[in-house]
Amino acid sequence: MQSTMMDWDKLRVFHAVAEAGSFTHAGEILNLSQSAVSRQISALEELLGVPLFHRHARGLILTEQGELLYRTAREVFAKLAITKSMLQESKEHPKGVLRVTTPFSFGSTWLAPRVRQFLEQYPDIRLTLLIADNDLDLGMREADVAIRMQPARQPDLVQRQLLTFRSHIYAASSYVERRGTPQSVEDLRNHFLITHPPDTNTPFSDDNWLMQVAGVTPETHPEVLQVDNMFATFRAVQSGLGLAALPDYMVADRPNLVRILPDVAGPEVKAYFVYAEELRQSKRVVVFRDFLLEQVQNTVF
Repeated sequence: MQSTMMDWDKLRVFHAVAEAGSFTHAGEILNLSQSAVSRQISALEELLGVPLFHRHARGLILTEQGELLYRTAREVFAKLAITKSMLQESKEHPKGVLRVTTPFSFGSTWLAPRVRQFLEQYPDIRLTLLIADNDLDLGMREADVAIRMQPARQPDLVQRQLLTFRSHIYAASSYVERRGTPQSVEDLRNHFLITHPPDTNTPFSDDNWLMQVAGVTPETHPEVLQVDNMFATFRAVQSGLGLAALPDYMVADRPNLVRILPDVAGPEVKAYFVYAEELRQSKRVVVFRDFLLEQVQNTVF
């Protein structure tokens, strides 16, 4: 009776073909000929008794059975990559690749300027910053560590609160010199306001609170700019254009920006340091977490 047990070589070739979308590209990645790759896939299909790819002139498309096997193989190889990194990592000396995903505004204004100090402390860690507002899948190893502005929902993720912050109203010194400083929320109606269009994809739950406090809307206010990106809003404020609600971490260490109506603040936001359970003992993750916590303690928000 023929065994239906898959061997790792065939599964590895299948995974590469599914990722590459063609025998030729997979062969280049695996350093195998196109015919060798094709034979391995045909042997696997015969072993399983199901077709895994639809073959077209433009390339390969996974069948329904192929999609099922690909999802499983992708998860298996992601777990193997984590295990390999952990086995290779020195217990005493952190080294290796560390991929960190973070919201654009936090990564570009607070984290990036502090990376140099971390790499000087740990020169054998190869850090990659993945700066975007969409959440990458840590379980599937799209990143090793995430800094997120909301708690993780997946049960297999470890998280620790990194910092708590609020947003305040800020303006550039040049704007205040030109237009004066608002003394009350009613005064905000006499100033240029920078806000966000409705349904803007940002990591914060309520980033349009400034307009609510001022009691105006973009349609009724005579001086307004709507921007769908927090970093662009920050840059517009720096240019002296007007007032905007900015997270306090964006303004730390920037003396040319002035806090307006200091007692008026946006909702409290918690930021979390998140990683997969498999990386709990990773020295790279531990030292990066501790570095961030130290930096947070030394930052005036």
